Amino acid sequence: MAAKLKKGDKVIVLAGKDKGQTGNITSVDPQANKAIVEGINMAVRATRQSQTSQGGRIPKAMPIDLSNLAIVDANGKATRVGFKMDGDKKVRFAKTTGDVI
Repeated sequence: MAAKLKKGDKVIVLAGKDKGQTGNITSVDPQANKAIVEGINMAVRATRQSQTSQGGRIPKAMPIDLSNLAIVDANGKATRVGFKMDGDKKVRFAKTTGDVI
């Protein structure tokens, strides 16, 4: 099945503590049905110091469920994603505007 949300998509959070915030997807885990969005669902994690990185309390973006995310259309509003055939290619489009994503 084709993915409605992919890496690099600009999304808005629909539910949870970060409701209304927008950001870009950095990674998607289709098996867990979760995505990591930069700057959203931040948690502080303690890490040890190593030769390459400084230790301490470091904020980290945690995964958020895909059902709580919606793609942002050209107008800046949340929209659902549909699929249609464009010639011989299957493309995603925004349901509100009809624009190809």
